[in-house]
Amino acid sequence: MITKLLIANRGEIAVRVLQTAHAMGLRTVAVYSDADAEAPHVALADEAVHIGPSEAALSYLDMDKILDAAKRTGADAVHPGYGFLSENAAFASACAEAGICFVGPPAEAIDVMGDKAKAKTAMEDAEVPTVPGYRWEDQEGADPATLQAEADKVGYPLLVKAIAGGGGRGMRRVDASSELADAVATARSEAINAFGSGDVMFERLVEGARHVEVQVMADSHGKVLHLGERDCSVQRRHQKVIEEAPCPVVDEDLRARMGEAACAAARAVSYVGAGTVEFLLGADGAFYFLEMNTRLQVEHPVTELVTDLDLVELQLRVASGEALELDQEDVELHGHAMEARLYAEDPENGFLPQAGRAVRWTPPEGIGVRVDHGLGEGQVITANYDPMVAKVITWGGDREEARRRLDRALAETTLLGLTNNGPFLRQILNHDTFVSGEATTDFLEASLGEPEVPLPEDHMAIAAALWLKERAPTGAWRSTGGAVSHLDLSLAGERANIRVSHQAHGLNVSDGERSWTVKVLSQGAASTARVLVDGVQRNVRFAREGDALYLDCGAGSRAYTETIAGGAGDTAGSGETVAPMSGKVLAVHVAPGDTVSEGDPLVTMEAMKLETKLLAEVDGTVAEIRVNEGDQVQGGEVLVSLQQSEEEGA
Repeated sequence: MITKLLIANRGEIAVRVLQTAHAMGLRTVAVYSDADAEAPHVALADEAVHIGPSEAALSYLDMDKILDAAKRTGADAVHPGYGFLSENAAFASACAEAGICFVGPPAEAIDVMGDKAKAKTAMEDAEVPTVPGYRWEDQEGADPATLQAEADKVGYPLLVKAIAGGGGRGMRRVDASSELADAVATARSEAINAFGSGDVMFERLVEGARHVEVQVMADSHGKVLHLGERDCSVQRRHQKVIEEAPCPVVDEDLRARMGEAACAAARAVSYVGAGTVEFLLGADGAFYFLEMNTRLQVEHPVTELVTDLDLVELQLRVASGEALELDQEDVELHGHAMEARLYAEDPENGFLPQAGRAVRWTPPEGIGVRVDHGLGEGQVITANYDPMVAKVITWGGDREEARRRLDRALAETTLLGLTNNGPFLRQILNHDTFVSGEATTDFLEASLGEPEVPLPEDHMAIAAALWLKERAPTGAWRSTGGAVSHLDLSLAGERANIRVSHQAHGLNVSDGERSWTVKVLSQGAASTARVLVDGVQRNVRFAREGDALYLDCGAGSRAYTETIAGGAGDTAGSGETVAPMSGKVLAVHVAPGDTVSEGDPLVTMEAMKLETKLLAEVDGTVAEIRVNEGDQVQGGEVLVSLQQSEEEGA
C-alpha cells in the first residue's frame, strides 16, 4: 500500500488529490514553482518542495526535479494529476526505474494512446470503430502535393491534429484545399510549443456530432469496468467548457455498446488505472473512437456524483495492487451532474486569457453544489499556466434540476479582480439549445461564437454609490441632503461624468441622460452589498482596492476607476500595437521600415498555452519594434509602433 504520496501538479487537481489522500490516511507532498509559493495546495500538503521558476518547463515539466523531490521526502508514489507529466511515458518509466509507484497506466499504454497514429492502429486491430483519416511517417520530408492529395481523399471539412498531446492544442479545422498548408504549419507550431513534438495527422471532421467519452477503470488483475459516459460537446476551440453525465441522448443499449467499446480499447493496451475513451457520436447513433486520455480527466467529478464513487481513491487502490471490488453490474447511475469550467478569460475580447490578482474569491455553496479549486483570495494568476481557476459542479435528481442549480451557483460565485467567463457560462446554460439537451460540438461556434455580456443600465449609478460609500466619511454625507458630488468614472476606456446629489432617502445619481435613486442598504459577507435602485433591492458584489472599484452586478467582474484629466488614452487606431495579455513573443513578422496594411500580422504571442496573432490596425510603415522573439511581455505593453500613412493619419 502507498504510504506517502507526492502530487506532481498544482491548482485545483492538486487540492483534489490531496483531499482523498488525507481521507485515506496517507502522508502527502506538494511541489511548487515560484509563482505558486503561496498557493493553497502547498499549505494543504504535509510537506512541500520548491522545484523551480514559474515557467512550467523549468518546474512542473522537469522530471528530474519531481523525482528528486520524491526521493528527498521519501514519497513512495507520485500522482501526476492531469496535464504536465500525466501522459508522459518517459516519466512513468523513470518512476518505475526509481522504485516509485506511478499512479497511472503502464508506460507502454501511455506511449500507444499518446500517439494518435499508434492509437488509431491499435483501435482498428481491436475492432473499435474509428474516424477516416491519414497519417504519415516522414513528417519533415513529406511532399506537400502528396499531403494535399491525401487530404482531398479524406474529404473536407477535416482536422489537422497533433499526434502527441490533446486538449484542443495543435488542432486546426480545414474547410478547403487552399487552407491546408497554413493549417498544417500553425498546428505544428502550436504542437511543438505545447508538447515538444510537431507531428500531425489528418482526420475527417464529423459535423453535427456529440463529443461523448466513457470513463474506464482497470486493475492489474485483468478486470476492466466502464463507469458510464459524459457529454462534453459544449466546446470552444476544442476546449471543453461544460460537461455533464449522463449524456442526454444515450440510452441503456447505446451506453452498453459504447462502454464495451471503451473497455475493448483499454484491454488492447493492457490498461491499468483510470482512463477515458473519447468518441464522436453521430446523430444516427454511430460512434467513432477519437482518442484515449491516459489520466484522470478534468471533468471526472460529474462521474463521481452520478456513481457515488471516488475515482482518485480507486486510482490509488489500483496503483497499490488492489483488485477492484466492483463488478460491472454494480455500477449504477443516479440523477444528473453538470460541471462548468471557470476561466480567467475575457469572452468579449476573443476569450483572451487574463492574468492578475483575485481580489475577492468566495466559491458558492448549497445543496447539490461542489466546487473544486486551488485558488486563494489575493492569489495572483499568471500567464504561465492554464487559465482555469475553478470547476463548479452540481448534482440534481434530473438534468433540469442540475442545470438550474449550476446556473444559480455561478450567479452566487464571487470572483473579483479577474475578468472571467462566469456570465458566459450562464448564457450557455440558459440557451434554448442547451436547455433542450440538443447541443453538439458546433453549438458554441454557431450560437455564441462572439458573445456579448450586457451590463445593466444602472451599473455606473451603483458604482458611483459604492465609490462614495467607500470614500466616506466626507462632508458630502448630510442627513438634510442637498450636497452634490461629481465623479468622472472610467470603465474599459469609456468615461462617464456622474453627478450625485445626496438626499435624505439616498442618492440621486445622473449620467446626463438618465437618473436613478440609489441607496446602499447593507454590506455583508463575500463582499456582497444590498442596494436599492429605484425601489428594487438586489445584491451586488464589490471590492475597493487601490485606485479601482471592482464590481459585479450580474455581468462579471468590472474595474471602475476615477479618471484624471490628461490621463493616457486608448491606443486603438493610434498605430501602436499592445500586448492584449501577459505572455511570450513567439515571432515578430515585420522589420523597421516595412510597409504594412491593416490586417497584416505583426507579432505572434503565446499565453496560457494558446497562440494569438496581433494584426496591424492601420496602414503604415513600421517605425519601431520594441520586442524580440522569446521575450516575456506584460499586458498593455507596446510591442510595435507604426507610422500611419498620410491618408490614415489625416
